[in-house]
Amino acid sequence: MEELLKTTKHKVTAITRENSTSKLADGVLIKKVNYDNQSSLIEALQGQDALIITISVMAPPDEQTKLIEAAAAANVPWILPNEFGGDTLNLEMAKDTFLGVAKAKYRDHIEKLGKSSWIAITCGFWYEFSLAGGPYRYGFDFKNRTVTLFDEGNVKINTSTWPQCGRAVASLLSLKVAPDSEDDKSPTLTDFKNKNAYISSFTISQNDMLESVLRVTGTDLKDWKVTKVSVKERYKSGVVEFQKGNMNGFSQLLYSRCFFPESSGNFGATKGLHNDVLGLPKEDLDEFTKIGVQMSEKGIE
Repeated sequence: MEELLKTTKHKVTAITRENSTSKLADGVLIKKVNYDNQSSLIEALQGQDALIITISVMAPPDEQTKLIEAAAAANVPWILPNEFGGDTLNLEMAKDTFLGVAKAKYRDHIEKLGKSSWIAITCGFWYEFSLAGGPYRYGFDFKNRTVTLFDEGNVKINTSTWPQCGRAVASLLSLKVAPDSEDDKSPTLTDFKNKNAYISSFTISQNDMLESVLRVTGTDLKDWKVTKVSVKERYKSGVVEFQKGNMNGFSQLLYSRCFFPESSGNFGATKGLHNDVLGLPKEDLDEFTKIGVQMSEKGIE
């Protein structure tokens, strides 16, 4: 939202629940809605050029459907669905993480309604959030100075910071809709119609993360307990725990699946990145490792 406002090109409206007490940035128009009253959603979306859906993964599954249908009724041309993660077009990984079917359903619904087009932001896991989130994510436990490496810890994945995701959305929605002429080769929104936009802050391994952590914390490898586990066995045990109702098991299966050696999480290597097209800057790994460490110290997960 902050990055959209920075461009000064966008009038930003936030849709919130009627009882929400969230405080949003200055310059944001707030419209309170009732998800059980579709007309309130349609009214809130009238005149909008794009709908960005960023709802909690714990939200009722029909909530995104209601937003998509309201956007169609309000003739909103562009929808960024609630993806912001791994490559959901990687069908094997999408199936193994139990996320693919649901996300494909929303994209298909947008196309079936025929009023809007979708663009999915594929950014990998959020770096600082994932680093801070304990051993079930990137394997780091800062309190106890332990790290669990998947296999040898050398598989590289794409991961993005929160600011980079914001910049990507702002840059994408600042593109012109279509070329000015047949000779115009500059990027447009139409280039991304019903496609994924692939972005990344860093292409790194767990060992790269560990080296950054050592620099940021001023510690040595001998100060840490390092454990190595089979990434595929870790994935399987995560599935078992998740099926028992343990949500840590879901984090475990989700993150470990991304580190399979078949480049599952390195979509930059298999699909390419749109960083240059969107004018995204290079970022400093240690800067965001430090933020992740501080989040962990504050108990922010």
